[in-house]
Amino acid sequence: MTIRSVLVANRGEIAVRIIQACKALGIRAVQVHSAADADSLAVRLADDAIEIGPPPAAKSYLNIDALLEAAHAAGVDAVHPGYGFLAENADFADAVAAGGFIFVGPDGDSIRLLGDKVAARQVAVRAGVPTVPGSDGRVENFDEARDIVATIGFPVMIKAAAGGGGRGIRVATNLDEFERLFPQASAEAASSFADGGLYVEKLIDPARHIEVQILGDGERFIHCYERECSMQRRRQKVWEEGPAFDLPTTVRDAMCASAVALAAEVGYRGAGTVEFLYDPSAQSFYFIEVNTRIQVEHPVTEMITGIDLVQSMIRIAGGEPLSIRQDDVVVNGHAIECRINAEDPENDFRPWPGTIETLRVPEGEGIRFDSLLYAGYTVPPFYDSLLGKLIVHDRDRNTCLAKLSETLKGLQVTGIPTTIPLHARLAEDPAVVAGRIHTRFLETWLNR
Repeated sequence: MTIRSVLVANRGEIAVRIIQACKALGIRAVQVHSAADADSLAVRLADDAIEIGPPPAAKSYLNIDALLEAAHAAGVDAVHPGYGFLAENADFADAVAAGGFIFVGPDGDSIRLLGDKVAARQVAVRAGVPTVPGSDGRVENFDEARDIVATIGFPVMIKAAAGGGGRGIRVATNLDEFERLFPQASAEAASSFADGGLYVEKLIDPARHIEVQILGDGERFIHCYERECSMQRRRQKVWEEGPAFDLPTTVRDAMCASAVALAAEVGYRGAGTVEFLYDPSAQSFYFIEVNTRIQVEHPVTEMITGIDLVQSMIRIAGGEPLSIRQDDVVVNGHAIECRINAEDPENDFRPWPGTIETLRVPEGEGIRFDSLLYAGYTVPPFYDSLLGKLIVHDRDRNTCLAKLSETLKGLQVTGIPTTIPLHARLAEDPAVVAGRIHTRFLETWLNR
């Protein structure tokens, strides 16, 4: 079926990005919005807009009935969930399909399978993808978990079987910590995901977080190479780049092949990301999870490959076969993305809603700014603090870092504190320039 109209079931910069992709494809974009987002950039850019509820996300962007009512009222063909909110909610995908609409993403069964980290790990094993030593599935109780830890040794990670975003995760370095943290992780997982199930893995430390972008149409599957995502704070990504630096070719080839094998194992349809931990000392990598949606950091891949991932996932959802062959995917240069948040780095990253007084974005070749901003816009206090992403591209990592540094100096967002100064410091830090980054780097750097 050809998609002629799409309901954008999200907000913020990803909603703007989806609208841009729809316009490029000649598709009508209908933007949903809460009462707090009536004057958002996405609403201004969309062909039509429909209010779906009051500001709290539970009564608007997470309200499946309200979203389906909007889809029917707008007469759309498809629903694009973006990322966050209901993007990886299998019940939402099922409800969209049951309502007679196309869900722009994998079907509910795939989301359900890959969204359960334990089930996804079992899929990875079947596909021959390396996994971190740990429990084969969910641990049923503390005694079972303790027996597994006795085999793999400390330190270990206690992880929620469902969900993501760093919630429901604890690190234990000894048995006393393990006994204390195990019920804490289960309680947080139950509160965050309505599922207190846990599994246990060996902690790989220091490690790098590397993910591989995949595309599939259910029959053909390709990778679009990898992104380095090791710059994190509280397990939330802050800065991403691609390709991963100092990654041996043999490791890159094996990691990308593993991602494609996993996609093929489940007949994946749409855009997705397979995440890995990389141990540089052993040059070994291990599967972590699959994200069954477009990622915040997808522009990094778009900049180095020239592939429009959002357009690709809309085309695939509309029934078009994947037109890109693996040999067509070629990496050109290097790209870095900085997440610009409405947060005060000098005040423990306190979220800071408010009105944008001025917005000045440098222009030039290899510079891209995906955002929800315009001068005079009031950032509401109800949602994630992400304002946008600055992405720069150049011929190699060193020139890219130099361009990033200069571009950050020219990027002006006034009226509220943002993380722009943090990124400006990072872009010139000797350790960052040298590539001495791992998943704990940023928190150690901030605590110097």
